[in-house]
Amino acid sequence: MPTDAAPGSRDRRETVRFYLLDHRTLLGKAIDIALLVLNLVFVAVFVAETYSLPAELRTRLWGVEVAIAGVFLVEYVLRLYGARDRLAEAMNPYTVVDLLAILPTLLVVLLPGTGTVAGIGFLRVVRVVRALRFYRFTQDAEFFFGTISDNALRASKLLLTVLVLLFVSAGLFYSAEHAANPDVATFGDAFYYVVVALSTVGFGDIVPITAAGRWITVASILAGIIVLPWQASKIVREWSRREKIDVTCPSCGLSSHDRDATHCKACGHVIYQEVDSSE
Repeated sequence: MPTDAAPGSRDRRETVRFYLLDHRTLLGKAIDIALLVLNLVFVAVFVAETYSLPAELRTRLWGVEVAIAGVFLVEYVLRLYGARDRLAEAMNPYTVVDLLAILPTLLVVLLPGTGTVAGIGFLRVVRVVRALRFYRFTQDAEFFFGTISDNALRASKLLLTVLVLLFVSAGLFYSAEHAANPDVATFGDAFYYVVVALSTVGFGDIVPITAAGRWITVASILAGIIVLPWQASKIVREWSRREKIDVTCPSCGLSSHDRDATHCKACGHVIYQEVDSSE
């Protein structure tokens, strides 16, 4: 939904958009690193809050959470402000995750006198999507420390998918089970269960006792079966293409032939590929 704006306003919007996307300038790198560190702390606070902590430390953690949520709110507003198409930016999955990640904290802040609402189950379910914010840092192969290869980027996304799947599943399982299941007292217990369940080891020392916990387990296993092989196949496919030459057969249009191929393996047409016999 592009809108007309005065030149000065347009310049400011372009500047904001540039530095939120930039990985090369000093300011762009600083913004990237700061957001990454804050995201790590944000996730760590969520995990820490599931453990039994002194009241003073819990209060400090809540202050840290509110402060970081405020930074992320400013980032969210600036992304919408600097976007060329604000509607498209608002509907962007990364931007939606950004909003969902801070929504529970904002709801608690906007409802004064109801601090215990932070422990309500549905809010905890929403809070686990904070881990999905890490995908924003893998949108392209250019990072604040340099540019990586496409294969390294795919491998990073696969590793991130594994970690996010485990973390989100553990968060959802903890939210569903901790009030009813004495074996799920902390996030660590839930994470242990999810790792054991998704790896199909199944020791049986922790089992879901709620319907929600059982369905979360089923959904997590199905997600692991579907998503992880799909992403891994992309990496394997790209690695296999390294041994191919990007030559297109003029007869049938088949591309990506073997390095030593002189004829198309589909139709037999000569593809006139030069071959170095020393290879």
